[in-house]
Amino acid sequence: MVASRHSSAPPLSLVAASPAVDTRRADGGRDWSDLMTRAQDGDRAAYRTLLEDLTPYIRSIAGRCFKEPSDVEDAVQDVLMTVHTVRHAYDPKRPFGPWLLAIANRRIIDRLRSQTRQKAREIALSAEHETFSGVPANLGQANVDVAALGEAIERLPPEQRQAIRMLKLSEMSLKEAAAASGRSIAALKVATHRALKNLRGMLQDRSGRS
Repeated sequence: MVASRHSSAPPLSLVAASPAVDTRRADGGRDWSDLMTRAQDGDRAAYRTLLEDLTPYIRSIAGRCFKEPSDVEDAVQDVLMTVHTVRHAYDPKRPFGPWLLAIANRRIIDRLRSQTRQKAREIALSAEHETFSGVPANLGQANVDVAALGEAIERLPPEQRQAIRMLKLSEMSLKEAAAASGRSIAALKVATHRALKNLRGMLQDRSGRS
């Protein structure tokens, strides 16, 4: 079912997936889920093909939200970069379309928010669009060594690492991260809390040794 866009607040509207893009291109072409699965297994050609296929589709979504061609292309790159960052989190057993749309919506909304903030200091957002604050802020450290933080994140247990990457680094909302990972919101909250606690400890230990 295709959800209608809210005419009262178009900048924060979400784009719904059509049945045609759940797994395949709208023209009946290659299976995106299969391409992503092969890419996760290290097939670079499949990954390149997937990105080439996704680009015009993402551009069509961004084109509904931005007037300037440069803004459209920036949004496309934002989405593709996020797909690249969280590609390991895609579950081949779940439809590809909703996973992609969750990412596209988040990145487009972020860019629309950024543009809106240039005209107004504050913007009213519903709870479903909330994300956690940045990692350094949650760690209570204003000047976190980026390299050290990256190393610490890699040392986290897989579930905690996934939660941090999706909610902090990719700035996905809890609902989007839950949809993309197949995990419950409660589980993501717990994993994030534990991850932040572990990261704080690892960074403090590193600071104490230096």
